[in-house]
Parts: sequence; structure tokens; C-alpha cells
Amino acid sequence: MPCESDNIYKKCRKKAGFMQESAAEELDISVESIRAYETNQRRPPDLIVLAMVEVYRDLSLGYSHLQGNPLVRLLYPLVNDISLEQVTLKLLVTIKNMEARRSIDRLIEIAEDGVIDTAERADFDEIVRVLQEIMRCGLALQMQSGES
Repeated sequence: MPCESDNIYKKCRKKAGFMQESAAEELDISVESIRAYETNQRRPPDLIVLAMVEVYRDLSLGYSHLQGNPLVRLLYPLVNDISLEQVTLKLLVTIKNMEARRSIDRLIEIAEDGVIDTAERADFDEIVRVLQEIMRCGLALQMQSGES
């Protein structure tokens, strides 16, 4: 979610209207720590980033911070910086397409015996791909709100 700076901590601090000194005071950390985080000399601990998210009122900071962890990148989909209108339309189109293809009914058929056999694998993988897209849209909507 790039904006005016490559450093997510600096970008979000500036976007929230804080100078380094006032941010440090609000976060109860040193200005030197803020500088180190904003110049990529040190990676802030998760608890400091949690405080930044709350003080700066920006969920995207927490999400971007977590994307630095390979395990998180594997488990959570990458969310593109997309407008509220675009993500809403994308979500609605994806859901409507899923309904039109009767994907929920197909998922129930696949799951009813507790086994995904080779004849079902392609359908199952496609349903999961579409559900991941819905998750991406949901996360993007959450980022738009700025709240958890």
C-alpha cells in the first residue's frame, strides 16, 4: 500500500499528521527509535506497531508490517491499494459469479463425504481461489474503514 514514502512507518505517521517528536511522545518511545524505524535501521516490535496502528488510526500499517513475515504472507492474501468503489464492485461481482456457478452447492457436494477425490479437485481448487479473492476484498474493505 505505497503512498508518499517507501517506509510504511513514516508514510503512516505523516498521513496521520504527526511530527516524529509528537509521535514518539504518543507512543511512549524515543525519537531515536522512530527515526530508526523510519530509516529501516530497525524493525519495530509488533507491540510498538500495534500502538502505531491505534495512534495513527491506520490498519494498513499493521497489515503492511505483518507482510514482512513470510508465514503471514503465506497465510494471508496480499491486499492491493484499491478504492472503496472498486473493491465493493469487485466483491459484489465475485459473489454474484459464485452464485451463478452454484459454487456453494458444489462445495457441499464435494465436502459431504469428507474427501476431495481427483474428480472433484479442480472444482474445489477453483472454489478456494474465489473464496480467497472474497477474503482479499474483505480485507481491502477493512483497510478502507481504518478500523478493526
